[in-house]
Amino acid sequence: MSVSENAGRLPDPADLVDVDALIGAYFDERPDPAVAGQRVAFGTSGHRGTSTARTFNEAHVLAIAEAVCRLREAQGIDGPLFLGRDTHALSGPAALTIVEVLAAHDVDVMVDENDAYTPTPAISHAILTHNRGAGRGTADGIVVTPSHNPPQDGGVKYNPPHGGPADTDVTGWIEREANGLLEGRLWDVKRLNDGHSVHRHDYVSAYVDDLSSVVDLAAIRDSGLRLGVDPLGGASAAYWAAIAERHGLELTITNDAIDPTFRFVPLDWDGKIRMDCSSPYAMAKLTDLADQFDVAFANDPDADRHGIVTPGAGLLNPNHHLAACIGYLFGGHRTWPEQTAVGKTLVSSAIIDRVAAGLGRRVIEVPVGFKWFVEGLLAGSLGFGGEESAGASFLRRDATTWTTDKDGLIPCLLAAEMTARTGVDPGASYAAMAERFGRPSYRRVDVAATPDDKRVLAKLSAEQVTGEQLAGESIREVLTDAPGNGAPIGGVKVVADNAWFAARPSGTEDVYKVYAESFLGDEHLERVIAEAQELVAAALAGSHA
Repeated sequence: MSVSENAGRLPDPADLVDVDALIGAYFDERPDPAVAGQRVAFGTSGHRGTSTARTFNEAHVLAIAEAVCRLREAQGIDGPLFLGRDTHALSGPAALTIVEVLAAHDVDVMVDENDAYTPTPAISHAILTHNRGAGRGTADGIVVTPSHNPPQDGGVKYNPPHGGPADTDVTGWIEREANGLLEGRLWDVKRLNDGHSVHRHDYVSAYVDDLSSVVDLAAIRDSGLRLGVDPLGGASAAYWAAIAERHGLELTITNDAIDPTFRFVPLDWDGKIRMDCSSPYAMAKLTDLADQFDVAFANDPDADRHGIVTPGAGLLNPNHHLAACIGYLFGGHRTWPEQTAVGKTLVSSAIIDRVAAGLGRRVIEVPVGFKWFVEGLLAGSLGFGGEESAGASFLRRDATTWTTDKDGLIPCLLAAEMTARTGVDPGASYAAMAERFGRPSYRRVDVAATPDDKRVLAKLSAEQVTGEQLAGESIREVLTDAPGNGAPIGGVKVVADNAWFAARPSGTEDVYKVYAESFLGDEHLERVIAEAQELVAAALAGSHA
């Protein structure tokens, strides 16, 4: 990975997106459904694209919204739909398009009372709150966001009544229905612009006033910790202001600007603006302020990811904070049942397994995608679910469900809680864990692959990986299904005693991704990465033969 010489610097005017052109193209450009890249395509987090490339236009959003309405009718979902949007330029127009389609189907749409931005976790929280209570009908939701993607992108994701990300059966159904509508030139799409079914909902109060049920805000307040937060121009800004005011926290918002060009976010590793709160480049402004706060944090635009900064450690690797959270929550600071398990994705750090084993807790390892945690979080059988890309959620203090989607705010507040109650911030907490369980080196690399290679890799069997050793250690396991739930991982994971790698095809680029980790140092990690590519190449060659 070649890092741009401008990474970590603020963007020049030439780097900024033309918002007017972007919005104009949203309405004026029409995708061609005969072109594969211009069709509706749901990945792990919904449909994403950009209007100027005809991958995220009004036609896509009309088709998706109509498909969601038909899904609701087919499944008997008859309650309100909670609609949120982030601060990307295309999110506003797309939300208005969705409202028109929902109105034509007489769906009661719950939007922010001030037409403001709504984070993903607030939508999940609202769905679950409604469906637990005595509200009319069963609720679901839509969030208009491309997450941390660059400013020119737009996105739409659907949350069913369980409040979490839709599974592949649901997204596949929506995708097929939407593409059929595109092929029919949207003749069957209903839309109505009269606002009769739009209702105002106080998302901020509903979420912020309930936070003390999941995090010990009194301990944070009483500690007097100096907290800092950079919303990175995203939907969490108003929520952090309300959290500070209503819960009496000494919290400084280092930048509360909202601007769809995101001109205040330093350029990422490749010289692009990307609001990734786990990137040391995008987070450069906050890490420069680390010494001013006891703990500081950030979120991406829809606030479903977290970034944690401490004076001693700087920006924490997401895996490190996940381990610190698990050690704290299951180490005596929650009275959850003994059978309550830890959820992790198969590409998250193995230090999580070691920490959980030290606490006597079972680990449920699932494929990539937060949707795999939904059932466990909803049932309370998972106390915590986290993924290496800085997404996590966990149960309320009384062991009931908080959210079933990624919540970027509560891991930040938990960083403050653990500092307040133990006197040790998450960076120092992780350092102590690494001293006890081993200090892993972790990397992800992209490897060029043809579309055919990617198809083969996604369907490899364990028998096709024929090597016996990984970087000098005997291979202990070759996995093509996740051990926690038996679901296909869409690739392969190879495990030795002190190292592992996983290889998965990219859904958007002609590469496959190698995630690798070693507990024997950086040099050993490089061997693991090199041998991972050799093992995958041999398996692919054998499949093509």
